[in-house]
Amino acid sequence: MQPSTVTDLVDVLEHAIRLLRRLSTAGGLSHTASSTLSRLIREGPMRITELANAEAASQPGMTQLVSRMEREGWVARAASPDDRRGVVVTVTDTGADLMRRRRTERTDSLRAMFDGLDPADRAAITAALPALARLVTA
Repeated sequence: MQPSTVTDLVDVLEHAIRLLRRLSTAGGLSHTASSTLSRLIREGPMRITELANAEAASQPGMTQLVSRMEREGWVARAASPDDRRGVVVTVTDTGADLMRRRRTERTDSLRAMFDGLDPADRAAITAALPALARLVTA
């Protein structure tokens, strides 16, 4: 891949991230809250320390975030099955529903934008999706 292609890809991905953040309004979630809820949905219950490490947040910061999300009813804390002194955080049905609504809003907004493109651009984006998926999971 040419250096200019990589630079262009970085620019497009950064713009795509900003676009997705603007598209989602359900719950008024911060990026970190949204990312944390998504991680818990994907990976299951986690300790606060694990969440903080995974989200590149401080443990006190993650503790505060989890407390706020718990007050909203989006997550719950429970004793760790492996270590009764430890606490794991799980997504509640309310939190999972919020994330579904958020994804639906994003999808609907992006669909309208996508449908407004000319057919050649829609086809090019569709063709690039498998390669982009492999890139971001590599």
